Amino acid sequence: MSRSSPGTPPPCCLRSSRLVGAVPEARVNVNEASAEDVELEYVSAAGLRERGSLGILWSVPFESVRPERRFPAFRGQGNWCGWYWSATCGRHVGYESWLERDHLMLLDFDPLVTGMSSQPFRLSWAGTDGKRVRHTPDFFVRRADGTALVVDVRPDERIGPGDAVKFAVTAAACRSVGWDFARVGTPEVVLMANVRWLAGYRHPRVHRPGVAERLVEVFVDGAGLLDGARGAGDQIAVLPVLFHLLWRRVLTTDLETGLLSADTQVRLGLVQEGGGDAVASATAASG
Repeated sequence: MSRSSPGTPPPCCLRSSRLVGAVPEARVNVNEASAEDVELEYVSAAGLRERGSLGILWSVPFESVRPERRFPAFRGQGNWCGWYWSATCGRHVGYESWLERDHLMLLDFDPLVTGMSSQPFRLSWAGTDGKRVRHTPDFFVRRADGTALVVDVRPDERIGPGDAVKFAVTAAACRSVGWDFARVGTPEVVLMANVRWLAGYRHPRVHRPGVAERLVEVFVDGAGLLDGARGAGDQIAVLPVLFHLLWRRVLTTDLETGLLSADTQVRLGLVQEGGGDAVASATAASG
């Protein structure tokens, strides 16, 4: 088997399978699911399929696993699958719809997120009728403080009774191992439009240390976006770096009340790394 070239999504091939522990067949109460009631199956970074109780496997670093299933592509497909390059992870993360891609961008933009994976595992449990119920969440997210978040992406109007049960059991199972759970729908329109724009400048290759340092100086007391760019040099060369610093939150602005424009007010962000005053911290981050 040939190895994937750098920067390309990994294949979902499996080397072998291994069962870790066993899950009882007791029927699960929707709001009282425990880690012992739920079986988890995932594909490790090495391509090994593992299966066992959530109570045993919860400590696996799921932000680094392979997708549990493939992302299909076929003629007449109603949804759009693809791979999003995450600046947080430094690799591609898959999605199964444009709505999932948007939420990937929002996660990538969140400074508290340190890692994420898509279709991280499949959960299964015995339903009230005795039949096995299966559900694959959309994302697993690791935060800077070590806590975890499991995310399902589904608009309100597309949640049927069966989906609601799956989300409720997943939420209860997550609580039982100390994970957070969120079912998210359509993001706010203005915020999402601005984040999509900034995401186009997320790659580290956009960064220019000298330009970034001048931008930090220009925006120390706040200024209009275009006026500040002109104050830092040739706006054609400066604007990409400015948007990159907004993505990294070295610079900040209100992204929720209006679309980015020439008059958008920009200021230094609340950069946490490095300590010291805001200017020193922002300068360190911009380098």
